[in-house]
Amino acid sequence: MFIPSRRALVTGAGSGIGRAIAARLCAEGTAVFCVDRDPDGAARTAEDARRAGGRAEALPLDIADDAAVDGLASAVTASGLPGAGLDVLVNCAAVSDTTPTAELGPRDLRRVLDVNLVGTLAVTLALLPLLRASDSGRILMVSSIQGFAATTDTLAYAASKGGLIAATRALAADLADDGVLVNALAPGFVDTPMARLPDGTTEYETDLFRDVYVRHGKLPLRRPAQPEEIAEAALFLCSPRTTYLTGSVLTADGGLTAVF
Repeated sequence: MFIPSRRALVTGAGSGIGRAIAARLCAEGTAVFCVDRDPDGAARTAEDARRAGGRAEALPLDIADDAAVDGLASAVTASGLPGAGLDVLVNCAAVSDTTPTAELGPRDLRRVLDVNLVGTLAVTLALLPLLRASDSGRILMVSSIQGFAATTDTLAYAASKGGLIAATRALAADLADDGVLVNALAPGFVDTPMARLPDGTTEYETDLFRDVYVRHGKLPLRRPAQPEEIAEAALFLCSPRTTYLTGSVLTADGGLTAVF
């Protein structure tokens, strides 16, 4: 059970993995700030958490907006949510990109890196004073197996997620003396809105996925994860009881990177 007065902030909380993590933290008694650039998504997550008996507040915010990020710590401090300061930061906000590498330009790169890497680190730096003041500060970077295992036409996305893994290790070294533990979570295939193809189907419905990953066992569990399954792993890494884990990357990919 989490400490009732603990507070967490989850970026990308409007949908997918971020929404599931916010809901799971709330279910454990943590008060959660639900941050998303989609105001409606952030509000839905917070409202659903409150209906389930949790404590949550929506904070609509684009993490690529420097001015908005600069005011984030003040918004957390001024909030009426139970507790004070901030104990947990979950960086989950992200955008995807499958532009073929031959067509990728600087604008495409910046669009992805400004959110997935620069925006995430800006949020982290803005909230560091609050996390340092916590008795059990935790930072979780939601990366991806694409941060260390490549597929075609994912250069911008893979670079951003690999950068998060490097940042996790650097921050873990920097913040150890302050008692702030920093870890990364690397999901594989997850059934989220980001996995939708232009025609509305998911990549898991394609013949390629069914043939290579299911029939031939490239993915040992033979299915994508549900966001709630990833949230369980996140809960472990954010727990005040997890006290000797920092600078680590926990892979949650159904065995995908364990086989060849």
